[in-house]
Amino acid sequence: MDIIEDARDAFNGFRKSYGMFSNVRTIITLAGKTNDPHLKEKAGHYGELLVLEATELNLGTCWVGGTFEKKNPIFKVADDETLVCVLTIGNVNEENTFKESIIYKLTLRKIKPLKDLYVSDAETPNWFIKGMEAVQKAPSAINRLPVKFEYKNGVVSASTPDTMVYDLIDLGIAKVHFSLTVGGHFELGNKGKFIKE
Repeated sequence: MDIIEDARDAFNGFRKSYGMFSNVRTIITLAGKTNDPHLKEKAGHYGELLVLEATELNLGTCWVGGTFEKKNPIFKVADDETLVCVLTIGNVNEENTFKESIIYKLTLRKIKPLKDLYVSDAETPNWFIKGMEAVQKAPSAINRLPVKFEYKNGVVSASTPDTMVYDLIDLGIAKVHFSLTVGGHFELGNKGKFIKE
């Protein structure tokens, strides 16, 4: 993880950001050892903790996965590391621009029904449902929310198909939302089990 305070060059030009980002000053890079099998999940986990903290401070944030040049010299990543994604962070305008209003309407997030987010072999306890309601509100790449939770024999686990490039990042994000709401933590990995505190 690295904070870059003058990140104006990260999203220069329409081609790099599709014109979506302007006046970006601060970004946080989420990178780690290329050989870490849990790198993407950890990026989702720790990145979302930062996003939630920034939100508490009334700062705007945005997950950015593909609309920047990963080889840009502004990103200082060692040879044995992989840059997973970046977070933009900073103050946002009080009112949306015309372009932002149009984009918001086009990408208005549909919330997945709870029944589509988990499977269970028994009636689920209230704490589990509260955790799932938090997951329901979690961000995910192109709002797919591919993570599926399971409540089986009183044990909670979370998994994702891992067929898309951002699925494991989404897994880390979803696990954070569940864990912070319920109290506890997940084992790393696809099908990682939840340990309730």
